[in-house]
Amino acid sequence: MIDATTCERDSAAAGAGEGAVSRLMLTRFRSYGQAVLDFGTAPPRIVVLHGPNGAGKTNLLEALSVLAPGRGLRRATLAEMTNREAAEGWAVAARLAGPNGGHDIGTGLEPAANDNDDAPNRARRIVRIDGEAASGPAALGELLSVIWLTPQMDRLFLDGPQSRRRFLDRLVAGLHGHHARALAAYERAMRERNRLLESQGPAADPAWLGALERRMAEHGVTVAAARLEAVSELSHHSAEEPGAFPRFSLEASGSLEAALAEGSALAVEDDFATRLADARAQDREAGRARLGPHVSDLAVTFADKDMPAAQCSTGEQKAILAGIVLASARLAHAHHGRPVVLLMDEVAAHLDDRRRAALFAAIAELKAQTWLTGTDHAAFEALAGQARFLAVADSRITAERDA
Repeated sequence: MIDATTCERDSAAAGAGEGAVSRLMLTRFRSYGQAVLDFGTAPPRIVVLHGPNGAGKTNLLEALSVLAPGRGLRRATLAEMTNREAAEGWAVAARLAGPNGGHDIGTGLEPAANDNDDAPNRARRIVRIDGEAASGPAALGELLSVIWLTPQMDRLFLDGPQSRRRFLDRLVAGLHGHHARALAAYERAMRERNRLLESQGPAADPAWLGALERRMAEHGVTVAAARLEAVSELSHHSAEEPGAFPRFSLEASGSLEAALAEGSALAVEDDFATRLADARAQDREAGRARLGPHVSDLAVTFADKDMPAAQCSTGEQKAILAGIVLASARLAHAHHGRPVVLLMDEVAAHLDDRRRAALFAAIAELKAQTWLTGTDHAAFEALAGQARFLAVADSRITAERDA
């Protein structure tokens, strides 16, 4: 554990964020059996985690990332996050400091009691907010926006649409707190419809299917509309305040998104429900719904060259990604004033000196708490006096005074 009074005293120069994680607790999470980071009443706006590869830096970022809806920055299963030496589940909890008061939030894997050898052990994810059980991970997105950039995202523009769609939905959730709930509700209705079509075939109750399709249409249009609004805002922000990173434009491409650009939400909702009903036989054969926001994509363009990001150089792609993430962090705070946490894993090492300096300058101006990782302490020397430096080795964390 890092002593709270030490962190509070040493972080005063860094300046507390308008909303930030002031305390982070890990229990049986990844390489950490037990760990507590306590920054006291003055959480730093910038935290630098430095140490050798395999030290546990990214595990700390992943712990922060599961305090948001979704599966975290590694897309791991709940079981994969459990400490290898632990037989029980894991937990991550945090204290959020904010201008309107703080919150205690937490999530973790709760193993189900398996008294009956014939019953499956259905471990489940639990979420607590201020000591009370929450309805699910989507509730976390209404208190905290978590945005991240990792080396695994380097191929975002080249891989299939699924990764870009997840990236888009994280950006949207940062701007629209209800987005995670709408997306989860859509996916639940879709899964129920898929199961009904598979298990009962042509004999499936058409009224039941119709109710599920109506729910899919309602929530699906809400998801698509939020995506359209978010990409418009982000693109406009990039055009107005490009900064040192490439200007970009974003487009959410999908059947619902295209329909909403030309018609009313109610008309699009009715049409989508009708199309789902007409496609039951084909969807039953395919084993999935073939229409809807779950097959949409994100198109990214390097605005200054009017060039698709997929055709840009590797360096340009990294810079565009950084620009999108920074713009999202700025707008997330402007939208809600709630805490924003930006996670950047090994980013500084992959930028040239000019862009690294621009990144640090942008981070310093953000109304967000930024966590950076890297193997080389020297790469972050420009942040001395602004950041809280923590050395990580063998999943042990040591507070350092600013270099």
